[in-house]
Amino acid sequence: MPFQDPRPSAGAAANFASLAGKRVWRKRAAELVGRAAARSLEGRAARARHALELMLARAAEAPPEAPTLAERRALAFAEEAVRLAASLPAPARARLRARIEAALSGDETLIPLFHLLRTALLQRARGYEVAFTGLTDATPWDLTIRSGDTVAEIVCETVSAEDGRALHRGAWCRLVDRVNPELQTWLAAHPGRYVLKITLPEGLSGPEGLPALQRRILDMLAAEKRADQSADAILKLDPLVLGAAQAGAALPAELRAQFGPEAHLAVTTAPGGGGVFVMAARAGRENAISEALARRAAAVAPVRLSGERPGILALFLDEVERGEWRALRESLEIEGAVRRFLTGAAARPVVAVTCASRMELFGLAPPDAAPAGELRFRNPRHRLATQPDLQAAIAPTL
Repeated sequence: MPFQDPRPSAGAAANFASLAGKRVWRKRAAELVGRAAARSLEGRAARARHALELMLARAAEAPPEAPTLAERRALAFAEEAVRLAASLPAPARARLRARIEAALSGDETLIPLFHLLRTALLQRARGYEVAFTGLTDATPWDLTIRSGDTVAEIVCETVSAEDGRALHRGAWCRLVDRVNPELQTWLAAHPGRYVLKITLPEGLSGPEGLPALQRRILDMLAAEKRADQSADAILKLDPLVLGAAQAGAALPAELRAQFGPEAHLAVTTAPGGGGVFVMAARAGRENAISEALARRAAAVAPVRLSGERPGILALFLDEVERGEWRALRESLEIEGAVRRFLTGAAARPVVAVTCASRMELFGLAPPDAAPAGELRFRNPRHRLATQPDLQAAIAPTL
């Protein structure tokens, strides 16, 4: 594995900011710092989603004296981007800068770019010649690797775990932030410990259903009802029987165990510790994150690979938590979904699929991260699946 303990230069973040454009960088950094400062679930979600950009913004202002491994990784990839830009001809350099500028707008992140850079470094460390043909030649695939006479194409795709969730975490954060002020008022008038169990048979994936669900929760509490049921939402208010639950404490492990890993949880406490209100929400069906990965693979393989050379799909699963990522690997859900994809017609140009997450990107140790730095699944149906020169890139990890 390359960059196990990278030692980027002190000016790595500042140089990356210059590559992005100082005006663009300063504007983006100020925007993200403001969003992350909010004392809300949305603020916490922003800190998690944009941890990379916030890390680089701090380092650009004042390089850390004793950077963590995650910081060293982030700075090393930033430095690699600057090095890559310097090696590219003007048109390709302009494409790279445009890609960086797009990643610094709206809700986008630098994760897809850093996934591309990490993939290139991995293949180079395995002995392959690597070309950024997506930048230099505007090919549909991102990288071309070569060993001897063997050439392969690599497509780097980033998939959000939200694509496999019926109840989106972003929507949940917005809902909690909307009801929390009135919930604190209600809790001050009704001191005690409560849990509101919310079941959404069809899930909640966008802002459309938020106002209606917010009204139902608040109307139910105002009417002092214990239950409210309809086809699209089932609400039930019960006493919270959990000895470890107390104001100001983190969610106890038994609360997570009680509602399961897929439940969305939020705790509201009354000022002065006069009460605790837990909201626990679940969709009516299980998450299908691995299937979301397979769907993206099936969508991009026929259009981003030429079919003339063996293709590798390098998938990056973002917005997945440590425990969730570990569970997906240990349950073999990802393996099952990818192997089903590899049996279909869309996988004909694909010789292998790899999968990684932020855990591997930032150098977390197993079991939080995959031991090999990524999951790899070889396609036994591909005619070059046993080609010796390809094995360093495609040999399965499971």
